[in-house]
Amino acid sequence: MINMKTAIFLSIREKATRLPKKVLLKIKGKTVTEHLINRLKLAILPDMIIMCTSTHPDDDVLVDIAKSNRINFFRGSEDDKLDRYLKTAIDYKIDFMVIVDGDDIFCDPECIDNIIRKYLETNADYIVYKELPVGVTGHGVKLDALKKVVELKDEMDTEVWGGYFTETGLFTVIKLKAPKELNYPEIRMTLDYPEDFEFFKKIFEELYKTNKIFTLHEILDLLKKNPQIMGLNKCVHEKYLEGIREAEKKIKIKKVKQ
Repeated sequence: MINMKTAIFLSIREKATRLPKKVLLKIKGKTVTEHLINRLKLAILPDMIIMCTSTHPDDDVLVDIAKSNRINFFRGSEDDKLDRYLKTAIDYKIDFMVIVDGDDIFCDPECIDNIIRKYLETNADYIVYKELPVGVTGHGVKLDALKKVVELKDEMDTEVWGGYFTETGLFTVIKLKAPKELNYPEIRMTLDYPEDFEFFKKIFEELYKTNKIFTLHEILDLLKKNPQIMGLNKCVHEKYLEGIREAEKKIKIKKVKQ
């Protein structure tokens, strides 16, 4: 793995329907995207952060955010995320990427570093955490595995794509176990609905300080002491999970061709 290059891919588009323009919503004077970028910059091991967005004109504003926050960017397919990631990796010569959703404002930089460390130890194709709060981890993908999926997949809309790596039996998959103090899979920290935005705003109200990024441990300590905050978006979580399950069924029906 001499001269291996790693990156965070910030996967983001300005096309939400359930919560329009969600990635441009502001908290404490900054867009949620800017808050996420600042958090991702705390990761130590990635060589760079690359915003992966589309060529659609609506996403021009996201490119502006990337430029103003001094991160790289790539524009590709509107619907085929996997193709977009592959072309980003080829363009920037990335060997291993940790893909982070633009919805996941509290994605943890320590988890990103741990995924990269595990890749350096194992050379696995796909690495993800299990049992963390929803929205806290990225997905580690090796370039060679991504190339194989893009070559063999049977559909163009790859909004939900993890199953290509975990359900086909073609790849070495590692699922990292969350440490006990972070093992709260029932907590929802992803931005899809208005209720989620209320959840995030409340946490920022309690923990935000200028020029300081509060940690995942601080967030969880706050929620333990104030469980009512978790109730702000609990009602939408089952709806969210059902959508994921339906999308994963689609992957299984259209399995990677053997």
